Amino acid sequence: MRTHNQWITRAETEADIPAVRGIVLAAFDTPYEADLVDALRADASWIEGLSVVSADADGKPVGHALLTRCHIGDTPALCLAPVSVLPKHQKTGAGSAAIRAALSAAKGLGEYYVTVLGHPAYYPRFGFTRASAHGIDVTLDVPDEAMMALTLDEATHPLPSGTVRYAAPFGV
Repeated sequence: MRTHNQWITRAETEADIPAVRGIVLAAFDTPYEADLVDALRADASWIEGLSVVSADADGKPVGHALLTRCHIGDTPALCLAPVSVLPKHQKTGAGSAAIRAALSAAKGLGEYYVTVLGHPAYYPRFGFTRASAHGIDVTLDVPDEAMMALTLDEATHPLPSGTVRYAAPFGV
């Protein structure tokens, strides 16, 4: 799929794994997030097709967004984390393209709910709103405005309330 910025988005393939690790390592100060992605790949929370890369015109991955299984209370949901872009491609739309493609893929798989712990000025552009406004909380000590949630089908599936339970590799 092409985006308006000419980023090509697609599900991660096995051949992309080293490139994805490189993207995540380059985007963060520590290897924690790259190790997390590797651990999630081996976990039951991994959902095939929801690890999405954005690639340049030559097909080289430059951005990555990952959705894995979590729960809001007892309701199955997805967690968006991490989102990574090679530093030289940040602020070019590569991350947004990967996020939009991942959310679209999730909706196509019949998923309804997505959570994210992230920058409150960035994620609302994708439809995320403050989770606490929907009765969603976390056991982490994080700023209220940084914990957000999204329903992929507002008309028939409003956000459930409850405490977010992350996959084991998150260590929460």
